[in-house]
Amino acid sequence: MRIVIAEDNVLLREGLVLLLTSDGHEVVAVADTGPDVLPALLEHRPDVAVLDVRLPPGFRDEGLRAAIEARKRLPGLPLLVLSQYVEETYAAELLAGGASGVGYLLKDRVSRVDEFLEALARVAGGGTALDPEVVSQLMTTRSDPLQALTPREREVLGLMAQGLDNATIATTLVITERSVSKHIGAVFAKLGLPPSDSGHRRVLAVLAYLNS
Repeated sequence: MRIVIAEDNVLLREGLVLLLTSDGHEVVAVADTGPDVLPALLEHRPDVAVLDVRLPPGFRDEGLRAAIEARKRLPGLPLLVLSQYVEETYAAELLAGGASGVGYLLKDRVSRVDEFLEALARVAGGGTALDPEVVSQLMTTRSDPLQALTPREREVLGLMAQGLDNATIATTLVITERSVSKHIGAVFAKLGLPPSDSGHRRVLAVLAYLNS
């Protein structure tokens, strides 16, 4: 894959470059300030971008703002955001509208190489990759509409929001795939969501609901 990286921490940035090139990917550009991000994305049109939320000069939301503007000009551009903390407002804005090809991971996830690379591939393929802590906080702060769900249904919803498929959810919860399907059907019915087919559409529908 062709990848653009936007990260001001030189150690993390160089570590990402080394990790991704060692895995066979091409890092076509790196940016370390907010104003550099959008031109790099528009020029190179990467298969996926990995970027920090906070970049110089303001260290506020420069990376995210550039990413959102890039997606307006390049619809569907896959973006994997890294953040030191769970910044709910940024996560919600990134996921607003249930956009496909988006991810939000905490930076300590990068140290788990296999998980990071799997998440990157999922986002590049149009899927969703959310850190479990991000999912937890989104669900907690939007808890009222979820009160109708049973504890098991909330577990299934959380794993769906992370981008996991039925088989992985079944393995994680030590239940059958048929049980997972029944729980998913109950979740959509209780949340008033229309029926959705398998794959990422159902995840995006849940994310759109959580961000409504």
